[in-house]
Amino acid sequence: MKKTLVTMLIVAAAGYVFAQDPTVKGLKEAAGKEIKKDPNDTIPKLWKLGGLVNANLNQAALSNWAAGGDKSSLSLNSLLSLYAYYTKGKHSWNNTLDLAYGIVSTTSLGNRKADDRIDFLSKYGYRISPKNWYVTGLFNFRTQFAKGFSYPDNNSKILTSDFMAPAYILVSPGISYQPSDNFSIFLSPITARWTIVSNDSLSAAGAYGVDPGKKTKLEMGAFASVNYKKKISESASYQGRLDLFSNYRHKPANIDLYMTNILLVKVTRVIAINFNVDLIYDDDAKTVKSDGTAGGPKLQIKELMGIGLAYSFKN
Repeated sequence: MKKTLVTMLIVAAAGYVFAQDPTVKGLKEAAGKEIKKDPNDTIPKLWKLGGLVNANLNQAALSNWAAGGDKSSLSLNSLLSLYAYYTKGKHSWNNTLDLAYGIVSTTSLGNRKADDRIDFLSKYGYRISPKNWYVTGLFNFRTQFAKGFSYPDNNSKILTSDFMAPAYILVSPGISYQPSDNFSIFLSPITARWTIVSNDSLSAAGAYGVDPGKKTKLEMGAFASVNYKKKISESASYQGRLDLFSNYRHKPANIDLYMTNILLVKVTRVIAINFNVDLIYDDDAKTVKSDGTAGGPKLQIKELMGIGLAYSFKN
């Protein structure tokens, strides 16, 4: 018992002496200090990354319904919109990717496509003015995922599009005004645009302006693009884009137009109402008449509205 007591006293004394050592005390004090970051020692965020995921699902079923209607219907619309913005000094590089697909299925009509879009836009700029003017190079690629049809009546359908039929590749040097990530205007006096029709039957018919039997067409012209984003309120936001192209060598006054509009209103954190309107006018895109024959170019309008899941994210 005495030996145990003596041992405990020796250990306690050694610990007391060790704790009083200046070096050990300094280490203990340093460990207990809170490390504060120098406010001047900051690294700017070079990349801004984010996007939106949206999916709307609607279903209906009727049984012995006196008012009539399809026995069942199901529609699904989905959208994935991503962005990556890089800024460093006078350099700016903006990238966006929109992927959309929608389908409607009814008992009487079967499956029909409601939305289909692949749209990648990349724009690099070098600032030449303190007022946000940039020398800019722009690249754009647009096509769709699957085959599309026109339906002159309920019993027939005509193939009008396919993956890479058409596809548009646009390369454009120019100048842009970009005061913020939410607004930009791009202007180019000389732009190259390739139209690709990889489907054999569509290329044989000379669809989308290609020579019959050919699968590509090159156009040279002027190009302008406007991009705009607006946070209307804490729950509502708008995103729009307008592209204009004039072909110098063929009817330059007939300007091709491509416009997208998305209005998103959040009901809860993950449930939102969205309203999409797309407008397209392509002087080389033929329409299909009710009798199935080809018609002239017309303004194409697509409207989608729905309520479903929506999730936005950013770094």
